[in-house]
Amino acid sequence: MSEGTERQAWGPLWVMRPGGKPPAGGYSMPSVLWSSPALRWYVGGGISLTWMISSGTEIVHTAGSTVSAVLGLVVLAVYAVAFLVATPVNWILPRRRRAIPVLVVFALSFALWPWLGLGLCGLWTYVGVIIATAVLPWRVTWTSIFSLALLALVFNVIDSGWNADVLWVPAIIASISLMMAAFMRSLDSLNRMRMAQREVERLAAERERGRVARDIHDILGHSLTVITVKTELARRLVDADPERAKAELAEVEALSRGALADVRATVAGFRGVSVSGELAAARVALAAVDIALDAPATTDAVPPEHRELAGWVVREGVTNVVRHAHATRCRIRLEPGRVAVEDDGVGPASAGSGTGLAGLRERVDAAGGRMSVGRSELGGFRLEVTL
Repeated sequence: MSEGTERQAWGPLWVMRPGGKPPAGGYSMPSVLWSSPALRWYVGGGISLTWMISSGTEIVHTAGSTVSAVLGLVVLAVYAVAFLVATPVNWILPRRRRAIPVLVVFALSFALWPWLGLGLCGLWTYVGVIIATAVLPWRVTWTSIFSLALLALVFNVIDSGWNADVLWVPAIIASISLMMAAFMRSLDSLNRMRMAQREVERLAAERERGRVARDIHDILGHSLTVITVKTELARRLVDADPERAKAELAEVEALSRGALADVRATVAGFRGVSVSGELAAARVALAAVDIALDAPATTDAVPPEHRELAGWVVREGVTNVVRHAHATRCRIRLEPGRVAVEDDGVGPASAGSGTGLAGLRERVDAAGGRMSVGRSELGGFRLEVTL
């Protein structure tokens, strides 16, 4: 569900869910009414109820008896509770149903007619605030608020006739409600911006984890392949040619230390790959398994901005040749807009897809290049990247 759809379906995001999603069964009424946001709302809304003191005084003065006065004050208290509860209730209602609490509180105000008469419109400021906190579409919000203020003006004119004083209540209803609506939308927008920022941070973290995982795979996949090959060679030579075996083991040690340094640098985010370094490593790795290499003597043909990506292509291509190809010959081509690694081994069936190639494809796509694999002119596997 998109953020905008979620807000319309489940109420103002700024109140209930800073970055979360509604539970599968939705929010229950008790959990909303006693949630931390609701308790904070009760404090602020409770302070605003001090404006009802004048209405309570009017009820006592107009009541014909003590019983009538107590009953009127009870109805006023119910109206106050309904006002406080209406806003949290709206937080869990779909947008199309948020008018229900507004209408309930509005209708409840007429229960005070026996004591306040037309003067009950002075309590409609609370109805306007509920409209504001419902975060309805802006056109619906201001239309409802101005209609409420206009109706209050009509009540005042009928009650007192036309004079300057009849404008006070409608002006208070309109101004307070519209300011509250603007405030609510500011909070809603701020929280949605924070949600968007957290989502960007989450995606950036996932991307970085993917980068580190891909780099570690590429580093260890290549290095461990060469180490495995050289270790097997040293084992075969340990009796026939001890000096050669020692040399191979020394290279294995150097490769292991280099791989460990690469992993540390990758995790720290500072590792760089160069095509010249990968070409030199390719010569060593292929020589260890007796695969002849046909490659350019220099990497000058590759533009500087593409040399890191070209290095990854050479690394992955050579790793696949050593690991899968069973080849006797490998050819590397470095051109201004193209890097290719080919062999004369068993062909695409054994090296057509894998984690390494998938990671390399992500790098190529991110750089705006194009990667293709298939059968080479030598009869084996071909990895080609067009930059």
